[in-house]
Amino acid sequence: MVSPGSNGPASSAPFRPVRYELLTLGDELLLGLTANGHLTFIGAQLGRRGVMLQRNVTITDETDVIVRQFRESWAVADVVITTGGLGPTCDDRTREAIAEVLGQKLVFDPAIERAISERFAKHGRKMTENNLKQAQVFERGEVLPNAHGTAPGLWVEQDGKVLCMLPGPPNELQPMFLEQVLPRLAARKLLLDREAYVQIRTAGVGESMLETKLQPIFDLAGSALSVAFCAHQGQVDCRVSSPTGELSTARLEEIASACAALLGEDFLCYGHDSMAKVCADLLRSQEKTLAVAETATGGLLAHAFTDICGAAKFFAGGVVCCCNDAKMQLLDVPECLLLQHGAVSAENAVALATGAAETLGADYALAITGFSGPTAGPGGNDVGTIYLALFSPSGVWSKKLSYPGPRGTVKQRAVNAALDWLRRELVRARAGQTAPARDAGVMQ
Repeated sequence: MVSPGSNGPASSAPFRPVRYELLTLGDELLLGLTANGHLTFIGAQLGRRGVMLQRNVTITDETDVIVRQFRESWAVADVVITTGGLGPTCDDRTREAIAEVLGQKLVFDPAIERAISERFAKHGRKMTENNLKQAQVFERGEVLPNAHGTAPGLWVEQDGKVLCMLPGPPNELQPMFLEQVLPRLAARKLLLDREAYVQIRTAGVGESMLETKLQPIFDLAGSALSVAFCAHQGQVDCRVSSPTGELSTARLEEIASACAALLGEDFLCYGHDSMAKVCADLLRSQEKTLAVAETATGGLLAHAFTDICGAAKFFAGGVVCCCNDAKMQLLDVPECLLLQHGAVSAENAVALATGAAETLGADYALAITGFSGPTAGPGGNDVGTIYLALFSPSGVWSKKLSYPGPRGTVKQRAVNAALDWLRRELVRARAGQTAPARDAGVMQ
């Protein structure tokens, strides 16, 4: 079997190239009915361990197509990962097609039958006969148990190569990949047993400016340092690594620390935490709570926080109030304010944030109102006109933003801007500063 070689703790990724290919199967992917999230997830997880997918091919559920593509990938790759086509229905043909290429028999596994039967009984459902198809496994292979579904994963080592077959549903595939597949690959030296780089996550600074700011630090590190950037909405990630292994992990961490110090408040975190998670950690550490009020973003801001485990310890709650009556009844926004300034205004944003903080008894509050499209608002307000407000123990502020674009993009950018504003305010509070956040607008 191909081995990446050295995987010592002092090196970053000094191994021989191992070719990984991913085959994502399913007509629903090609019809656009389901997004190909498997590529995003598996590619990211492998990338963190020093491996880049060399190819992803999405194909139909037809047997001849599966046979043809798998034969091609198996001939050139060291590790082939497939997703989908392991279920109980007639269009699940991956197992049978690949067995043909490998020259392996499929045998019935009674243990899988029992597991499927027990799962159906647990949910009070009757198991139909076609479910037994999922108990067919490779004669010379291993089973990856599925704790979240009926179709187990399959693992084959043959011809000096590795085949990993995963079920299609993300809630089944992702834990299986993290808990079973990655450890197996690491044990066989086919990827690193830790992250291959140190990531600096930033917010509020563009990709080109970030590189310009950090270049002096990179120059001091020399040619052994590899730097890569990845821009997201409202933030940019910078990954530092040493492909030759010349720079130790400790040295990479020193470089990342120097970058963080130089960036100041534009530094978000090390690693992969979301902006909401960073805000949550700051709120917890300061024993403060947060409330939110939303119109234009329809609950996305609240979702960002409730998606974090233990949210009740820092998140007091949120109110989605699109009509004026809801604003007045739920958050005590004065009717005269809405009549004079309108629902999309700095004054209303401040009233929403204040009402959320007072109604829900929170130390901090965020409010978002605006026109997310596709139609513009009255008074010359274009699509993407957003007003944010931040309530804090030291005051309440508002700011106006403009995010032209599709409705979904406007909403997400507004949420990201609100999170970053809160984060900066919490960082200042931790440092004992009480000045308003940068570019906060007029204090109300």
